[in-house]
Amino acid sequence: MDKLSPQQRHKNMAAIRSKDTKPEMVVRRFLWSHGFRYRLNHPRLPGKPDIVLRKYRACIFVNGCFWHGHNTHEGESGLESSDCCKIPKSNTDFWVKKIKRNIQRDDDVKRKLSDMGWYSITIWECQLKPKMREQTLNSLSYTLNYIYFGHQNAPDYTIEEEESMLVAEDLSDGYGMGE
Repeated sequence: MDKLSPQQRHKNMAAIRSKDTKPEMVVRRFLWSHGFRYRLNHPRLPGKPDIVLRKYRACIFVNGCFWHGHNTHEGESGLESSDCCKIPKSNTDFWVKKIKRNIQRDDDVKRKLSDMGWYSITIWECQLKPKMREQTLNSLSYTLNYIYFGHQNAPDYTIEEEESMLVAEDLSDGYGMGE
């Protein structure tokens, strides 16, 4: 049973933001301080990703565990909770349907982005808690660099053994040295 009245619950739920959340700000500050430049909520991409890095063709979704059903799974009685995502005990049918729709929508958006040649990276709210934050953000940096450098057409810098190259020119050629 809910401890809050319907009016109080409505006020609480209405106050939850979908943009500029604390977890999203943590990721954005990290990216900016490490030289990654991005756009926010690009309207031309499916799902309007939270963070778009065009140079990397990567979209980052910073998802709240509750709203996007982190680690929930289908059980005998429907959608079952995980450690970080608890299904409310009141109005359970509504919340189960809503979370299932969100999970399905997220999957569809990722599929569309993939078909367009974009990478989708999901960072969960619980992964940005102080205990895991550094590991999560370093992993994000590694992933972005892997995407970028792993797909560059690196030129072939092999030097043939037979050719010798001079490191510097001979200084006795009119520079006033060695004369």
